[in-house]
Amino acid sequence: MNSGLHNGLLHAHSGLRWVLLVLLVTAIAQAFGNKDKALTNSNRKIALFAMIFTHIQLLIGLVLYFLPQSKSNLSEPFLNAATRFYTVEHLVGMLIAIALITIGHSKAKKSKSFKPISTYYLIGLFIILASIPWPFREGLAGGWF
Repeated sequence: MNSGLHNGLLHAHSGLRWVLLVLLVTAIAQAFGNKDKALTNSNRKIALFAMIFTHIQLLIGLVLYFLPQSKSNLSEPFLNAATRFYTVEHLVGMLIAIALITIGHSKAKKSKSFKPISTYYLIGLFIILASIPWPFREGLAGGWF
């Protein structure tokens, strides 16, 4: 795979995080604002889009993870902090967050309540924020986009 495609996917994955974060915050705010209301197909769309975007990010991330270019440092994942972060911490944190968000959406749909969204999405958001390679995290070479 050429580096142009790799860089394009990397920028898409990094840029789409902002869309995902806005959707998650909006879904959580909507859930907290509508705790006493029943969840219907029309008022759960933001939560659904947030869950869909987490899965899109997962797919892009998995493609990046398994690209031949990405595997050059995977032989010794604990060689340095940046390699460990991307091969273990980022992957595991995001998988846990995506699982929580998916469970929250499923439970909310079954119970017709906003409560699972407010709980599971919020926990998922905190894990996502902790697992993003922010530019201020030393040694990870993450960017804002």
